[in-house]
Amino acid sequence: MKLARREFLYLMTGAAAAGSHSGSAFALDYPTRPITIVVPFAAGGATDILARLLADSMGKSLGQTVIVEDVTGAAGSIGVARVVRSAADGYILSVGTLTTHVLIGGLYKLDFDLLSDLTPIAELAYEPLLICIRNSLPAQNLQELIAWLKANPGKASVGIPGAGSTGNLAGISFQKATGTTFQFVPYRGDGPAVQDMMAGQIDMMIEPSSNFTAQVQAGTIRAIAVPARTRLSSLPGVPTTDEAGLPGFYASIWFGMWAPKDTAKDIIAKLNTAVVAALSDENVKERLNKIGQQVAPRDLQAPEAFGAFQKTEAEKWWPIIRAANIKLD
Repeated sequence: MKLARREFLYLMTGAAAAGSHSGSAFALDYPTRPITIVVPFAAGGATDILARLLADSMGKSLGQTVIVEDVTGAAGSIGVARVVRSAADGYILSVGTLTTHVLIGGLYKLDFDLLSDLTPIAELAYEPLLICIRNSLPAQNLQELIAWLKANPGKASVGIPGAGSTGNLAGISFQKATGTTFQFVPYRGDGPAVQDMMAGQIDMMIEPSSNFTAQVQAGTIRAIAVPARTRLSSLPGVPTTDEAGLPGFYASIWFGMWAPKDTAKDIIAKLNTAVVAALSDENVKERLNKIGQQVAPRDLQAPEAFGAFQKTEAEKWWPIIRAANIKLD
């Protein structure tokens, strides 16, 4: 059958239009099968617990099962890479931290770009660090601690869970902000370091607050300041760095969610809506507070704002890593 030129062009235009809307139609149907959240750490840790809390709530909002899968190795880069290389269809998501989605970009040679190969969905939560010292150290507040460090240049010992860790970089940033110097003592995790600080074997640590809460409450170590804009609900008597005389010095570990790059905006919007609903649930907030986490500020739960924040964090920490010449294999 022969078609007139006008009829042929009409049919071709219709076909092109149908093709152009196929992604939107797909997004409208999303999700039609289970969604997997990849956690780049072992089961049972703070990131895994957070992901499982969200998975339960998101599953109810989206009408599909949300599965959490722990993919460990290479400081989290293996789990992140799995999502980077996945189809951009909204069925494989990444949940991670400042470490896995910013710091490893300055510490390792990656074969993907943390800032451009993933699409931000939302910041989920954050946990401020805490500046703690051994009980016998002769300083009662942050200004006295800084004065003591300056009077003993290079002599103080600061425990860290390995080179390039959040505590290591926060310590380097603290040195720069205060004009002090001290030695870093690497441990296999925060637990052994805290034990040594309780025993007076090391002087100080700057690590996520949940590592110290029980010990501070028990009086076996002392908390000097919270490097954040607000005080901790679990330790309300500890001043912020702004209040303690070191304004603008902030350090926290934060948690976020991403999808592979080029994921449809409609899908990102659906996922963001489900995440925001989960984070507004009082039960979720309460359970996060019990593990030392606080729900992310509402503005940073927006994809665009969270993406801008992630870029700002990279611009903050990557120069510190380079200046300290920290390189990991």
